[in-house]
Amino acid sequence: MPTTNSRGLLDTSVVIGFDFIDMAMLPSESAVSSITIAELSSGPSAATTQVEQSARQDRLQRVEAGFDALPFDSHAARAFGRIAPVLRSSGRKPRGANLADYLIAATALAHDLPLYTLDYDDIAPLNGLIEIVAVG
Repeated sequence: MPTTNSRGLLDTSVVIGFDFIDMAMLPSESAVSSITIAELSSGPSAATTQVEQSARQDRLQRVEAGFDALPFDSHAARAFGRIAPVLRSSGRKPRGANLADYLIAATALAHDLPLYTLDYDDIAPLNGLIEIVAVG
């Protein structure tokens, strides 16, 4: 089903999954967070083969060239302050393995953008505070 949003923030899972996603599911104006750039930047050094390292480096360069990343700035930091209690009330900790996902969600909240993700379950408690669009 095509999206009805003209603008949105893509989380890292969507960026990594571009080759498998129906682009009609994404907004016509897409942005990424600087947190996604940080996650992608760590990818090449974590690859276990030269081929995978090259593919990850290529993805990073394409994203950097194709998007102006929204910063994780003081507005996003304050938005994270609104996200943390929602996570705690749902039994989740606003740190740990999903911290990058939560920081990306805070960026979406700070910029009043819907968040597009392949990992809906990881951030589902935030639906309502921000619009979360499950892709795929």
